[in-house]
Amino acid sequence: MELTGKNLIGNELSATGTNRFQAKNPSDNTQLPVEFSEAESGEVDAAVRKARSAFSAFSTAGVEARADFLEAIGDEILALGDELIARCHLETALPEGRLNGERMRTVNQLKLFASLIREGSWVNARIDTGDSTREPLPKPDVRQMQKPLGPVGIFGASNFPLAFSVAGGDTASALAILQAANKTGMPDGVFSMIHGHSEPGRLLVMHEEICAIGFTGSFQGGKALFNLANNRRVPIPVYAEMGSSNPVFLLPGALKERSDSIAKGLAASVCLGAGQFCTNPGLLVSQKDNDDFTRKLASALEEQQPGTMLGDSIRENYESLSRGMASKTGVTQQTSMAESNVIANLFTTEASDFLADKTLEEEVFGPSTLMVSAGNKEELLKLAASLGGHLTATIHGTAEELEEYADLIEILEGKAGRIIFNGYPTGVEVCHSMHHGGPYPATTAPQTTSVGTMAIYRFTKPVCYQDFPQSSLPVELRDANPRGILRLLNGEYTRS
Repeated sequence: MELTGKNLIGNELSATGTNRFQAKNPSDNTQLPVEFSEAESGEVDAAVRKARSAFSAFSTAGVEARADFLEAIGDEILALGDELIARCHLETALPEGRLNGERMRTVNQLKLFASLIREGSWVNARIDTGDSTREPLPKPDVRQMQKPLGPVGIFGASNFPLAFSVAGGDTASALAILQAANKTGMPDGVFSMIHGHSEPGRLLVMHEEICAIGFTGSFQGGKALFNLANNRRVPIPVYAEMGSSNPVFLLPGALKERSDSIAKGLAASVCLGAGQFCTNPGLLVSQKDNDDFTRKLASALEEQQPGTMLGDSIRENYESLSRGMASKTGVTQQTSMAESNVIANLFTTEASDFLADKTLEEEVFGPSTLMVSAGNKEELLKLAASLGGHLTATIHGTAEELEEYADLIEILEGKAGRIIFNGYPTGVEVCHSMHHGGPYPATTAPQTTSVGTMAIYRFTKPVCYQDFPQSSLPVELRDANPRGILRLLNGEYTRS
């Protein structure tokens, strides 16, 4: 499949705008073949209006048709073979082995959602049957289920070019999605992809037909989109994942029993993907007398191979934030600063300094972590209570300590979307129970996830039907329950 830098407006290729740009190879900063066309206002409008036109046909398509479409996307992505992996590697410098694994994750998550759609209970059907004899007033028949919102705009993520981007990296993958749509009879406009920087993104968010936005990226970018969407004539939800420093609490018993393995595990997690994971453990919290562990962690980090970051701007931001961290009051750098700062950095500070400077909690996107020493359990709990929202929080401890620090768990339940015991936050399992989200400023919608099947509820809404005849109800709400889904019927879950 030939790469194209044109915008994909449904089944049509378009390049009417005058601005052009090329991707760069982060390894040597050379420009890559294929010139991309930044979408202009007419192209953005055409893509969204095609999506609106396709919405009714797609949302009412049969269950099997929609599930087949998702599985066909996975098949077409796999059919791209080495071409896709090679291009993704050139654009991101991510290892081909990592990209192969990410491609399978992408395909498997498409299959997971296909199975969810086929099973059908995700619609969360609720039925309260009517009673015309009830006194003093008759009880109406009330039925509710989840229905799709409408066209949505998604901003792809560079650090996961497959799993968090276009369901497969660059333009080749987008064409694979269109091919899958055509093979399964999906309406023209069910998928479009537009290229560009800030202006096409602004136009997309402000378009009157867009019903929601998904975003993965920086805090500044996500907050800007959130503000823009809330200033529309009709505000829309923005599901922005904006990063996190993902605190790791190292309890005394765990460090006493296995400090060597924890140091090595943390070093690998900090440096995974050159530290360009949203779940990178950028904040460590321990109690006093941790000098020996600090030395072990610094040594383990210095043994990690320097990584190539995704692009100049990301690398320059990492270097700037690293210098800024090293200059803060009470902060000491424990690793050597090389000519290129794209190496693992370990900084240390005291809890009192951390509590006095909230900027120390902010994410340094890259292979960097800050270790904070608390004087005792009380100070550690005070520090935990002071934290903002994060995607993850981790506790390393013994089973006995987990009981002793039950109040820490209670605090962290309000601070993070996922709490990990004796593990590392990098690596997000794609499954039904996964929650990849967290309180602000990690995300703009802590009640939602961007990984796992609960992610579907970001783009649906409840619709209630009162006193409708059976023939006019959605099949999921009819008495006969023809799909055999699990429903809440008069307060009890049943498939009857």
